[in-house]
Amino acid sequence: MASNRSLTMRWGILGTGWVSTNFVKDLVLSNPSSPIQHLITALGTSSEAKGSEFVHSIFTSHQPRPTIYTDYKSVYADPNVDIVYIGTPHVFHKESCLAAIAAGKHVLCEKPMAINEREVREMITAAAKKGVFLMEAVWTRFFPLVLALQRLLHKEKAIGDISRMFCDFGLDFISLPATHRLKDLKLGGGALLDLGVYALMFSSIVLDEHVGLEASNPEVTSSLFVIDGVDHDDVIVLKYPENGRMGILTASMRGKTGEDFLRIEGSAGTIVVSGPAASVPKSIKIMVKDQEEKVLNFEHEGMGFYFEADAVAGDILAGRKENDIMPLEESVRIIKIMDEIRKVGGVIYSQDQI
Repeated sequence: MASNRSLTMRWGILGTGWVSTNFVKDLVLSNPSSPIQHLITALGTSSEAKGSEFVHSIFTSHQPRPTIYTDYKSVYADPNVDIVYIGTPHVFHKESCLAAIAAGKHVLCEKPMAINEREVREMITAAAKKGVFLMEAVWTRFFPLVLALQRLLHKEKAIGDISRMFCDFGLDFISLPATHRLKDLKLGGGALLDLGVYALMFSSIVLDEHVGLEASNPEVTSSLFVIDGVDHDDVIVLKYPENGRMGILTASMRGKTGEDFLRIEGSAGTIVVSGPAASVPKSIKIMVKDQEEKVLNFEHEGMGFYFEADAVAGDILAGRKENDIMPLEESVRIIKIMDEIRKVGGVIYSQDQI
């Protein structure tokens, strides 16, 4: 980290899985352009061995290392932690979030923020009462590419009036065992909460220039292919009567999407967004009638988790309790849509029956 940065955010990390690993890897990158110095001061994990392996695989000998705790309560109690990042499976989000909030910690909670709307609202209420920051970690929303896409569509009207969009996020998880969290109903498994949430994010960005309370609520039609209670393939159609736009979204755990995962059609042309996955877009192709095709490439170091981390740190240091790009009411709006899709498709978690 650059030594001339005076603004510091101290993080406590819950979990040592894929998302926590990549989040921490990004935060410890040397990023001189960032005004924030991110310090990983605490790690909560199920065992000392897992914690040690996690730390040794990420931190160099010259980087300050976090204190490893084998219980989460110690992370919440650590006075050297400003904010807790929750990177555990979905079903544990609410409990961890409420505990961190009760300890007076700010929280960045991985998406989906919780299993259903009731849980999300409970978390938001707790954060408001305690006066701490809370945000759902929809990291892709903070990518420079996504911010540029919004500007192209809604400010510059690069392809005229938007009529419809197609977004697909599929990954090949066929070989995963039935006990894996993605296929385990008890752990909130299913394509919708892990993959479909990204397609819904893009639909929110593309089909409505507003967010949260100001955004429109679309009419939703959906169909899920369910195996052992868990959705493996999703088809979602969104209709926005107010602006005449439609979105066709698909998500799958049975096959990988190609590079071109998002297509947006307008009265003057088409935009195609590409990348290795819908979660990590890399380029925007703009095809306008009677004009030369233009491609905008967006490369960055690491995965790109530091974009949201910088935004969150900036909000907290400024005394704000939520973020304008990903406000809490946007989390409510998206989880309500997913609740409706699951209800129609027959995917019911135990948390829905409380």
